[in-house]
Amino acid sequence: MRNNFYLPAASVFIWMLAVQSVSCGQQSTIHEQFSAESLASSFLTDIPNKNTEVRDGVLWTRGESGGKYPPLVYLGVGGKDLTISFRYRHLEQGGMVWFFVDGDDGYGSVDHMLRVKLMRTGIQLQIDSHSLDPNHPDRQNNSRPADKVSGAYRLNMKYPRKSIDLTKNRWHDVRVQFSGETVTINLDEKKWKKTLRHACFDQEKQKVLWMQNGGEKGVELDDIHVTQTIVEDKPLGLSPLDAGS
Repeated sequence: MRNNFYLPAASVFIWMLAVQSVSCGQQSTIHEQFSAESLASSFLTDIPNKNTEVRDGVLWTRGESGGKYPPLVYLGVGGKDLTISFRYRHLEQGGMVWFFVDGDDGYGSVDHMLRVKLMRTGIQLQIDSHSLDPNHPDRQNNSRPADKVSGAYRLNMKYPRKSIDLTKNRWHDVRVQFSGETVTINLDEKKWKKTLRHACFDQEKQKVLWMQNGGEKGVELDDIHVTQTIVEDKPLGLSPLDAGS
């Protein structure tokens, strides 16, 4: 999925400022606890909207967007080696939370880099890299055109779905840690962990987004941290492609 979402002019302006601040090295640590409605203004998505608002100290998203994709929210970030963590909770059965990290595509544009799909019975990871070769075997699909800015084609590397019981309506902790060409995804601390390696990860991250399908009762999101990955936390001893369970 490319960023074919139409944002209000004000949101586009905020996004441009966020990218500009990143290029100047001015992006600071983010810690969003939603302790007041005004704090949600750090998002690139207008909040509140018909699907999302701050309620009881969390970001609450529910219902249908009315468009091609479920409701989603964006948050601008900056830096190559980032550690991103958050908590989420479903309020009814079914649904999913799909977490994306977008960054430089290596050819002058911004696109998806990593997808973490959190379903109720499992988790699935996907790497999105890019190439100027229209005949690349990993090209997403032949009907998808090249990026209008970079001329690059999106490549997909989808990992097998891992069965994990996420059916209970409780808080789950997610941690995504980038370091050079590696990323480590950690779910509920010791419950599940996976480390992937790809050259596309060693690029500037520009924004993260949460696509949420939680029905009418919805999904809650809270305690978002974005920090620079410190040297002591960098994963070691990885195989050339990936490691973990």
